[in-house]
Amino acid sequence: MKFVDEAEIKVIAGAGGNGCVGFRREKFIPLGGPDGGNGGDGGSVILQADENLNTLIDFRHERVFRAKRGENGMGRQMTGAAGEDTVIRVPVGTSIVNIDTEEVIADLTRHGQRALVAQGGKGGAGNMVFKSSTNRAPRRAQPGTPGDEREIRLELKLLADVGLLGFPNAGKSTFIRAVSAAKPKIADYPFTTLYPNLGVVSISRDHSFVIADIPGVIEGAAEGAGLGIQFLKHVSRTSLLLHVVDAAPMDEAVDPVEQVKTIEKELKKFDTELAKRPRWLVFNKIDLIAEEDRDAHLKDLVKRLRWGRKPWFAVSAATGEGCDEVVKKAMAFIEAEKRDAADAGA
Repeated sequence: MKFVDEAEIKVIAGAGGNGCVGFRREKFIPLGGPDGGNGGDGGSVILQADENLNTLIDFRHERVFRAKRGENGMGRQMTGAAGEDTVIRVPVGTSIVNIDTEEVIADLTRHGQRALVAQGGKGGAGNMVFKSSTNRAPRRAQPGTPGDEREIRLELKLLADVGLLGFPNAGKSTFIRAVSAAKPKIADYPFTTLYPNLGVVSISRDHSFVIADIPGVIEGAAEGAGLGIQFLKHVSRTSLLLHVVDAAPMDEAVDPVEQVKTIEKELKKFDTELAKRPRWLVFNKIDLIAEEDRDAHLKDLVKRLRWGRKPWFAVSAATGEGCDEVVKKAMAFIEAEKRDAADAGA
């Protein structure tokens, strides 16, 4: 299934029903009082997060969603029935943005979480409401008010603990295949992932985390070049970034250090807070470096990057060498983060 992570839709809530002008008409009661009922409220449009969905592709075909109108009031003081709400299911991790104001209406991060995006109109008052000591037979009623109508943008941001960063062909897809059950497309030629892939990394029965293979980035991604925002927005929820670096590029003119710095710049342009998130370097494809040269080559890259004591790893995603150490330390980091969050909330 094609991964679609953004869609624009129009939501129209139901209008309220009109109030009724009516009078009692019963045998032996020739001058019955007003008994026109109120109109029913219009239905609202609600978005609900559903963990069984993982893409917004359905909204490529259906773009307008309407809720039911409230029924008009009736005689004998009968209030019209309220319009039925329209509930739209979206994947967990969907942000809802008002297109006119760019305001984030809601961020649905839990299964079953709901957000009201268009409020139904109010039903109009019937003539019985206007009865008074000075107006015993009012002949007016109120119309129902219209429901809200707005255009919204749905943005799906992956819910993952760890995000993989890196240039196209850095080996992110191979890495996620090596450490999880995810099976993204890989090849031995320059190739970039077109759609994010999620994988569950299982350390033991009770210890696992979700890892996201994010589409490759190029210079100018923060301004929309290449896959642009499709790359950057999906790492906004992750607590740890693994920056996969091709330590042995096929093109000798390619400098891994410059590639790392390019992605750092794009992160800062897109979101300064995201740039401050914990990020570990994962030097990949060490199997393509002669064993006697490997240690000196990697230390030279770390020195040129001025990485200091921040974590870095050397792996071969193709052979699996070094991958276990990365995921075990990532698991320990995530569990520590969750404990700290729980202590802070206590």
